[in-house]
Amino acid sequence: MKTKFLLIALIVFRQALIAQIPGLSVIRPGNEPVDTGKFEPTWQSLQQYQVPEWFRNAKFGIWAHWGPQCQPEQGDWYARFMYEQESNQYKWQVEHYGHPSKAGFKEVIKDWKAQNWDPEKLVALYKQAGAQYFFAMANHHDNLDMWNSKYQEWNTVRVGPRKDILAGWAKAAKNNNLPFGLSVHASHAWLWYETAQRSDKGGKFDGIPYDGKLTKNDGKGTWWEGLDPQELYAQNHPLSEGSENINKIHSQWAWGNGATIPSQEYCEKFYNRTMDMINQFHPDLLYFDDTGLPLYPISDAGLKIATHFYNSNMALHNGKLEAVLFGKILTDEQKKCMVWDVERGAPDKIQDLAWQTCTCIGDWHYNRSVYDKNSYKSAMDVVLLLIDVVSKNGNLLLNIPVRGDGSIDEKEIAVLEGIAHWMDINKESIFDTRPWKVFGEGPIAETSNPINAQGFNEGRMKFTAKDIRFTKKDNLIYTTVMGVPEENILIKNLGSSNTQTKIMHIELLGSKEKIKWKQNDGNLTIEKPDIVPNEIANVFKIYLE
Repeated sequence: MKTKFLLIALIVFRQALIAQIPGLSVIRPGNEPVDTGKFEPTWQSLQQYQVPEWFRNAKFGIWAHWGPQCQPEQGDWYARFMYEQESNQYKWQVEHYGHPSKAGFKEVIKDWKAQNWDPEKLVALYKQAGAQYFFAMANHHDNLDMWNSKYQEWNTVRVGPRKDILAGWAKAAKNNNLPFGLSVHASHAWLWYETAQRSDKGGKFDGIPYDGKLTKNDGKGTWWEGLDPQELYAQNHPLSEGSENINKIHSQWAWGNGATIPSQEYCEKFYNRTMDMINQFHPDLLYFDDTGLPLYPISDAGLKIATHFYNSNMALHNGKLEAVLFGKILTDEQKKCMVWDVERGAPDKIQDLAWQTCTCIGDWHYNRSVYDKNSYKSAMDVVLLLIDVVSKNGNLLLNIPVRGDGSIDEKEIAVLEGIAHWMDINKESIFDTRPWKVFGEGPIAETSNPINAQGFNEGRMKFTAKDIRFTKKDNLIYTTVMGVPEENILIKNLGSSNTQTKIMHIELLGSKEKIKWKQNDGNLTIEKPDIVPNEIANVFKIYLE
């Protein structure tokens, strides 16, 4: 009994200390079950985290970053930009749905039916392309929950498709024996929807407010009668400083620089929604589109969610932690607590800790113009990026944009098939590998390519056959030429003075040709093969003594 009282006293004391942090919103216990265990909701406690080996071996995941913003097929951040009078999305909204004072984003949600969605077919296709885990989007900044959410009335069971989207994805992932990941983006709806508080400046609707401040009482006689638009838009608050500049939000992502701070009620609702999602689906991976953890440093909601995620996962795996949690723009200390996610980019050196890049073959949300202009990343683009990321101790999470109806187009299928063809021959150089002592050599390896904010250094430089990347497994070094060699391949880092180990044999994956080579102190020279198996990247399997 004394132990119980002591534990309660310690919890109360810790909560009191947290409450003293200026501006920190302390989440009160809700109705959702909370697992206790090894981890406590502090950064120090979360540093006990160790990345599970299965994730380090997996290397490649595919993401369905899919929600109602895919319905217009107008690309990213539609529900924000449709309230920007001069934007293309605003013009498209007016033409197809009506003016945002009468037909806001809630009308897009109503129109979204997902009528051709076949999760089993899609996830099987992703697995065929080499995906070792699968991600679905649980909600975006548009604030619609994609499951039968207990705490958000605006969810896909009640509006739009009237389907439990996450349940469908979860079943397909399980049937394909793929770890299941969920991405959560809704913590920023508070800021992100502020454009819905605007009105036109000039023209027929000059000064008439958009629908961002509608209330439940305004819904009488409408299709959304009984629903509260504020539960979706969350705009019953003053605008953030500089909100008239639509790009200002980027500098306010960590809740500073003049951002209006969310209410206690908002923070607790986000907490409850996310806890409900974890308790319903028990994801293996959880991705937050946040700096650090969601709502940090204005609330301890993210710390408490992360703690429950880890502890509940350990309870499901007999005390072994198999969960993977992702955050962006992490400090060195925070990188010990979770996996660092880099958006559309990669560090330019090997990382000591496992990390992940997330990217997309087009826009994050389906964009018809990307299809029309043939602007998707090619299979070659994806494979070269994967090779580079893996050489630096990273994983690649690739989004294949899904149309509003739940299907993907034939050009996307062709990209997946191209990736699958390369993987069929060369996957052993990717899966279950680890970085070698250097990640590579060649022009790009010797050039600085710093990350901007959460990433965004992807594609600045183009790989050629003079760029080489390395991975290792047991007594093997996989040496990948990022293209088709036009001459003999000279590899400085594999000279005998560098490897300190004798090379016994070299093969070219996918080829039966006898590979001729010579190693001396300064380098390894591999004679140009007569025929290469593919035009994307060619892997030499090097056996060491």
